[in-house]
Amino acid sequence: MARINLLPWREALRNERKRQFTSIVVSAAFLMLAIIGYVYVHIGGKISDQNLRNDFLNAEIAKVDGRIKEIKELETKKKQLLNRMDVIQNLQTRRPMVVHMLDKLVLALPDGLFLTRFEQLGVELSIEGQAQSNARVSAFMRNLDESEWFDSPTLEVIEVKEKNGSRSSKFTLKVKQLTPEEIETKKAEESK
Repeated sequence: MARINLLPWREALRNERKRQFTSIVVSAAFLMLAIIGYVYVHIGGKISDQNLRNDFLNAEIAKVDGRIKEIKELETKKKQLLNRMDVIQNLQTRRPMVVHMLDKLVLALPDGLFLTRFEQLGVELSIEGQAQSNARVSAFMRNLDESEWFDSPTLEVIEVKEKNGSRSSKFTLKVKQLTPEEIETKKAEESK
């Protein structure tokens, strides 16, 4: 007798292949999810590490910025101190100049002339006074011009006033005060 297989083997084969395909798809999906999860965790770790580095660098930058600010403040203080030292040095070198100026100014005053006001702006003196005559003002200007401490006297205003039969001249003039360096230069030029 012949043996006939009446079992639905094709259906069983199809079911077996379907089961294998499903298990392969599920395994592939699980493997893909595992790979995606690993990549997500790995990249998240890298981002976290980079954020920690960035935070560290920002903290160090803030420290350096603080030091730079301190250095700028110190430089500003240094400049202020140097400026103060320059002012003090200028005052120290100009101190004898004031004494010489007043001494030479008194020596240049002719009789019959007196000063009512004088003002110094830098090296320029503005002098106001009264004289018995215009000739005395001229003598005063000549004396200033001959002095080594003064240069270029310029008469600004002269007013002649008569009071009780006597005449007086009220004048304003400007003169430049020379520094010791300028005096030395002037002497050197004159000796040539």
